[in-house]
Amino acid sequence: MKIGILQTGRSPESIRDKHGDYNEFFERYLSGRRFSFENYEVLEGELPQSPQDAQGWLITGSRFGVYEGHAWIKPLETFLQDTFKAGVPIFGVCFGHQILAQALGGRVEKFTGGWSVGTTVYESSELGKHSLIAWHQDQVVERPEMAKRIASSSCCENALLAYGDKALTVQAHPEFSPEFFKDLLEARGDILPRDVYNQALAATDARLTRDTFADVVEAFFKKPR
Repeated sequence: MKIGILQTGRSPESIRDKHGDYNEFFERYLSGRRFSFENYEVLEGELPQSPQDAQGWLITGSRFGVYEGHAWIKPLETFLQDTFKAGVPIFGVCFGHQILAQALGGRVEKFTGGWSVGTTVYESSELGKHSLIAWHQDQVVERPEMAKRIASSSCCENALLAYGDKALTVQAHPEFSPEFFKDLLEARGDILPRDVYNQALAATDARLTRDTFADVVEAFFKKPR
């Protein structure tokens, strides 16, 4: 199954040689599951010609905000709207979670409660409990009409959204490994409040459910439609 990766951000340059870029994270994360991948550098203005150019689409995270008005954001929203109408499955992470919600009529803002960074537990009656790495201040504060909330955390109400069988999006970063997260804290930790940084650093060895969540992603993409 061919997955098109819509790359909307880059890993920090100082640790990119060690860990790779965001598209490579997902290729590793979903390896061994009979997916092939083609990457589109959306943040450089590169978009697919058609939603049918892949059998599924994956939107990466980004340090940018979906409301910031960069030249590539509106074309991306249009592509996502067309893809959603066409019924080609979409999976979005962090920025990807937010941009799809915004494109389909939801609203994204900086959370008044501040940052959510580090190992975070998400409770879902449909998917059970998942422990994943978060790194965000923005979040979906109003869901699109067709979106169903299927998981929340103590800091994020709309943490996992399902759009029927057309889209699945998550605020956390299941693709982030503990090793990358430790280096990310070192590379970008200066943007965080000191208490948030210290709390995240203290929990870098917490057990994650990355592999279990990868099963969820695989099942979503391969679901009969």
